[in-house]
Amino acid sequence: MKVVIDAFGGDNAPLEIIKGAALAQAELGVDIILTGDEAIINNCINKNGIVFKNLKVVHTTDVISMHDDPTSLLKAHKESSMAVAFRLLADGEADAFVSAGSTGAVVVGGTLIVKRIKGVKRPALASMIPSPDSSYLLMDMGANAECRPEMLCQFGIMASAYLESVEGRKNPSIALLNIGTEDTKGDELRKEAFNLLSQAPINFVGNVESREMPKGVCDAVITDGFTGNIALKLIEGTTVTMFKMLKQVFYKNITSKLAAAVLKKGLYSIKSKMDSSEVGGAPLLGVAKPVIKAHGSSDAKAIKNAVKQAVLFANNDVIGKITNNLG
Repeated sequence: MKVVIDAFGGDNAPLEIIKGAALAQAELGVDIILTGDEAIINNCINKNGIVFKNLKVVHTTDVISMHDDPTSLLKAHKESSMAVAFRLLADGEADAFVSAGSTGAVVVGGTLIVKRIKGVKRPALASMIPSPDSSYLLMDMGANAECRPEMLCQFGIMASAYLESVEGRKNPSIALLNIGTEDTKGDELRKEAFNLLSQAPINFVGNVESREMPKGVCDAVITDGFTGNIALKLIEGTTVTMFKMLKQVFYKNITSKLAAAVLKKGLYSIKSKMDSSEVGGAPLLGVAKPVIKAHGSSDAKAIKNAVKQAVLFANNDVIGKITNNLG
């Protein structure tokens, strides 16, 4: 399998991207294609002693930044490392794509260069969020700030296919994020989406409130990208804040420090579970080929896991199953 990686996307590019690509190749045995400035990539590899079994570099010097208009990927930055990587995927020279670059640009590239699956209204970003006993899928996380009811219904269908194929969950439970659990709750978007999801060929379990999300009461939470992005960042911020508060408590005096020493192993296991680098990235569901958006601050470990996610995505024919389910 060939995975193309945008070597200059993300806050820690290109070093952490290249290191992650090498880790992925060593662990997964995939062929790696890096797009970006070849001289800088080679210098980075040699300077840091990074080892690849085999590597292909497609040279380009342009980079689309987080501050650029995402649609500039199609014209002004059509020779950027991300755009070149997307074209390699679209042309069949790669089987999957990974980038830690601009989220907006990834959505534009996936939608307009790789193209949507036939029948899909809008692709959406999804990611597994840790819960006490397992994890749940949150979708959409920011690709579509404004949605129509039929889009939310399709998100539910795509989420179900992804959970069955990649996560191995049989008949996954799909819920709609709302301000109450009653069927009549919410605005017109939520009410109509509820009706459509109820008729969809999935295990729709109704509305879920945001306070129930962290408990993992369902396998997937469906919402519009604006709400989903706020929910995701609230979860991330709350997690960081809680660990800071715990640290303050445990380092308050000698007694609490002794208690911290006893609980250290358990606390680290929780922190590891909440670590976004363990997930790797968010698949852009609804496009015709595997596209994984890694976090902008991804380190080598996160990139490796993003590649792992891309491999699972491709090997389990998620796109074929989404196509069938939509049909």
